[in-house]
Amino acid sequence: MKILSISKGQTYRLGVGLLLALSLGSCTEEKKKNVPTPNPTPTTPVVNEEARDYNQYTTLAWGDEFDAGALDQTKWVYEQGGSGWGNNELQNYTNSPDNAFLTGGNLVIQARRQQSGSNAYTSARLITKGKQSFQYGRLDVRAKVPKGKGVWPAIWMLGADIDQNNWPRCGEIDIMELRGSRPKELLSTMHFGNSTTDHRYKGTTQVQANDLSDDFHIFSVVRSKDQLRFFLDGQQYYTFTGSDASPFPFNNPFFVILNVAIGGDFDGNPDASTVLPQQMQVDYVRYYQYK
Repeated sequence: MKILSISKGQTYRLGVGLLLALSLGSCTEEKKKNVPTPNPTPTTPVVNEEARDYNQYTTLAWGDEFDAGALDQTKWVYEQGGSGWGNNELQNYTNSPDNAFLTGGNLVIQARRQQSGSNAYTSARLITKGKQSFQYGRLDVRAKVPKGKGVWPAIWMLGADIDQNNWPRCGEIDIMELRGSRPKELLSTMHFGNSTTDHRYKGTTQVQANDLSDDFHIFSVVRSKDQLRFFLDGQQYYTFTGSDASPFPFNNPFFVILNVAIGGDFDGNPDASTVLPQQMQVDYVRYYQYK
């Protein structure tokens, strides 16, 4: 918009018509300049948010083959303690080579009858928190699980935002849990809710023909937007969708947890029939995406 300046001592005699014309033209020009230009921000899809077939996830984005001489601590953290972990468990998780070690290309998590402070048992719990989180894609864990009354192996995930949104608001994905007294039963469960008093869960129990402890199996979860699919040795057995949970935290990044607990609410405590030590052997953890 132009501005007419009047110097001291000068007089500008402008006709009323001309002033009106200038005024209208000026206002029209200003309005045109202030009309916002549409500039919508395009929504970029998150990598791999679209669901694909199991076999289409072929690009290895992260993994650990456990072939080194020692645990790769750029990928894993020892989570330690013996507080019962909210389930009245009996073990103390340590970073001792008695409880976690590499041998023959496998990670071995070993639960032992071994006094540690006030705990009668020791074991290990390894997590990728702070090292690696996972969103959409396929996570495979090839493992041989232990068994025995009170033995509780688990391959699972927690929301990476757990420090900001406490459990269960952050979400929990149990890819594989096993009651050691029922070694043919594979449990996959999702936990969610707004608070501990609002804790909810939904999942499935798959009964196998043979003990899962007899051999190695590949436990998998494929995560896509608003959907989780679970597989055993490449065969799908369960689907969990956005309609199954509200709130639905399962589109967020999660970290991985591998552990063997002893005792507690899930399978009760060991008894005279329980043979220890018991081991969960993990051949690899692999995270795939599609191109």
